[in-house]
Amino acid sequence: MNRVTLAGVLVERKALRFTPAGVPVAECLVRHQSVQVEAGAERRVECDVQAIGLGPVARWLNAAPPGATVRIEGFLAARSANSRQLRLHIHTIEFVEGNQNGQVLQEEG
Repeated sequence: MNRVTLAGVLVERKALRFTPAGVPVAECLVRHQSVQVEAGAERRVECDVQAIGLGPVARWLNAAPPGATVRIEGFLAARSANSRQLRLHIHTIEFVEGNQNGQVLQEEG
């Protein structure tokens, strides 16, 4: 199984682009901070996660301002055939606060 749920802050967003087939694509960076329990001890976790959204999710990411708090769900995949670096592919995005009023958006399909 390959499923990831992550909450964080949208810290960076690249300009909306389109695939040759006309599908919108938005790439972003989400900063996550939490406390997790590992081996019975609390561990502070801070990381930046590269993410990408296609289709309707890309349009919502493009409209989101940097600093927006989001909850995203998706799967991990290699960035490209030549790169083993992981990137989170977003299926569902929830805007936790701000003008989006907690609206949940899910990729169709």
